[in-house]
Amino acid sequence: MTELLIARLVLFVVMAGTGVLLLWMARAAASGRLRRNALAGIRTPSTMVSDEAWLAAHQRAERPTQAAGVVSILVALVMLAPVSEAVMLTTVLVGAAAMLVLVIHGAVVGGRAARALDD
Repeated sequence: MTELLIARLVLFVVMAGTGVLLLWMARAAASGRLRRNALAGIRTPSTMVSDEAWLAAHQRAERPTQAAGVVSILVALVMLAPVSEAVMLTTVLVGAAAMLVLVIHGAVVGGRAARALDD
C-alpha cells in the first residue's frame, strides 16, 4: 500500500466516522435520548442549567449539526474518488472549515434557545 492510499483510507474512516457521530448526536440530543452529560453535546452554562435548556438548545442546533455531519460524509466520499492530492487536501481543509462553522453556528443558536427559556 502506498502512503497516499493509506492517507485516503485514514481520512475516509475519520471523516465518515465523524459524520456518522455528528448525525447520531444531533438526532439523539434533539429527541431527548442524549441527556445532559460531560462528554457530548453543547455544554455551556446556559445549556447545562436544566434538562429543559439542554433539550431546547439541541432541538435548535439539530439542523446545523446534521449539516456538519453530511459535509463530513461527503468529504469522506471524496477520499474514495480518484482525485489528485491537491484536490484531496483542499477538500479536507474546506470541509473541515465548513464543519467548524456549522458546529459553532449550532452552538450559538442552541445557546440562544437555552437562554430564551429564562426570558
